[in-house]
Amino acid sequence: MTEIMHQTDIKITAPPLQMPNATSTAKDVLSKALDFCARKMGGDCPQVAIDRLQQRNHAAYEYCHYSIAEQVGAALGALDENVRAVYMFEYEATPEDVCFDETAGTPLVHLIVWVHRKTEALQSLIALLDRAMVQSYAELIGPRELQHLLDVQVVDDAEVEKRVGYGGLLSSLHYRPLKIWER
Repeated sequence: MTEIMHQTDIKITAPPLQMPNATSTAKDVLSKALDFCARKMGGDCPQVAIDRLQQRNHAAYEYCHYSIAEQVGAALGALDENVRAVYMFEYEATPEDVCFDETAGTPLVHLIVWVHRKTEALQSLIALLDRAMVQSYAELIGPRELQHLLDVQVVDDAEVEKRVGYGGLLSSLHYRPLKIWER
């Protein structure tokens, strides 16, 4: 018995693999956050969330910013192996702070990123992602003069262990932040 082997040439073309950039990541994060917000607000499309955010609806801000925080936390954890955990916390501005802040109607997403050690690379990544998030958010929702959307405080193991600065919040009994991502 003779084996007959047929050789066929199959040519598969696929787009080249591309790493996500800050702009595409920001647009994806915002798109998912608007979907999440719209569902929570009882809507069926992102425009519901956009409308509520433009009306400065507090609940819409909370839903949208929670989703943004989760996704940004996961992205930071995926891109930097020093990240141990990411927390979201509420920041209450004083009336004076609000009075002089032109973007008071667009609350910041406040995050604490717990890392083994602080690096300039992580700080650069955070700044790049913040700029991209500001641009995407301003294009869809406004205001155009928005300077920051993310307020990220990076704390290392020593600060958490000694309960110094924002590191102390992670073990606070009265003002504990919400863990949204962990390695």
